[in-house]
Amino acid sequence: MSSSVLALRRAIRSALLEDSALTQLLGGAHVFDEAPPGAPTPRIAFSDMQSRDWSAQGVPGAEQLLVLTVWSGERGARAALDIADRIVALLDEAPLELAGHRLIDLRFVALATRREQNGRYARADIRFRATTEAI
Repeated sequence: MSSSVLALRRAIRSALLEDSALTQLLGGAHVFDEAPPGAPTPRIAFSDMQSRDWSAQGVPGAEQLLVLTVWSGERGARAALDIADRIVALLDEAPLELAGHRLIDLRFVALATRREQNGRYARADIRFRATTEAI
């Protein structure tokens, strides 16, 4: 089941990095599986993930709930929300190609914002639900 998680993460990261409008909002290719120490802001990183069995009729499948986190270096949430809007526009119902798996559905589920480090950074967590099956 972890291979479908990795395949989806790779496809999402590629789709985000290929979008020039998003790269411009980020000020570069700042999309990380896990952001290294001192990574520039704004940036996007994969956050929480859950994967459950979603097999049907003998075909292995998975349901994945994943969170992409936007970190903005600004105190206000506007930059983080602008980036989040672009991510949702790119990924909601996107027909991504996954290595070894078929993406059945990828949907935006929820958005939450908060402030980090005593209000120094704005953060936006974007939750998606994906279903995949092995091919």
